Amino acid sequence: MPELSKWMATVRISWSKHLAYKLNFVLLVIGPTLVFFFVKFSLWKAIFSLEGVTTLQGYDLRRMLNYQAWTLLVGLLAQGYNSMNLAEDIRLGRISAYLVYPFGFWPFQTASFLAFQGLQLLVSAVTLLLLVVGGLLSGWSWPALLEGFVFSLLVGFFWYQISFLIGLAAFWLEETWVLRVMFVTIAQFLSGAMMPLEVFPVWLESILQWSPFPYLTYVPAKMFMGEYSGSFAVAALILGLWLAVVSLGVNWVWRRGLRLYTAAGM
Repeated sequence: MPELSKWMATVRISWSKHLAYKLNFVLLVIGPTLVFFFVKFSLWKAIFSLEGVTTLQGYDLRRMLNYQAWTLLVGLLAQGYNSMNLAEDIRLGRISAYLVYPFGFWPFQTASFLAFQGLQLLVSAVTLLLLVVGGLLSGWSWPALLEGFVFSLLVGFFWYQISFLIGLAAFWLEETWVLRVMFVTIAQFLSGAMMPLEVFPVWLESILQWSPFPYLTYVPAKMFMGEYSGSFAVAALILGLWLAVVSLGVNWVWRRGLRLYTAAGM
């Protein structure tokens, strides 16, 4: 129970920090939808308005916009937390406090992530309502919505662990944002966030099925649409195995990094 109270207290404090600036919260709600409309909506509408372009690998304009709308929701649920202050905490020596406090660095960061996820659930619910009212989401069902929601939460924890692992590179690097940008860019392309995987060559799509990338955007989006032909259990198992690999990497890098840590910024 004492350990649980530490988690709950950290979640409450982090939640309060996220909600301290009301304008920031409003932008979190309306920003992604506006960006989606002015970028993805306009881009795909322009592509399908070209002469002779009516379908793209089985996707007409309406189905493509439906897919892109679901990828937006997956991004809100799973890919919002980036732990940008983690590298700064290491570089400035602020993690020293967590080495002596009864609540460790990883639990503190994870509790903050859970608080952020709670906020993102609210933002996602509002965004979902706006997309449904706007007619961009069609053919969805409650079972598919639940399946996509649960899988997106697993994806969110995977993204968190990846972000944490990249942040730990600050034990060796002055800045880690380059690594974060590189990974996000690669993931956006290979995960189906930019375009459905059906557009990719068959050989590449087959290889990607054993990597974590399709399960970060394409698979949960297809689950939301009710079009995922694979097994939920198999998809969760594959992503879970990759999550275990990343978690082992986090533990190994953390232990190696502490050997070099000198609290130089203190």
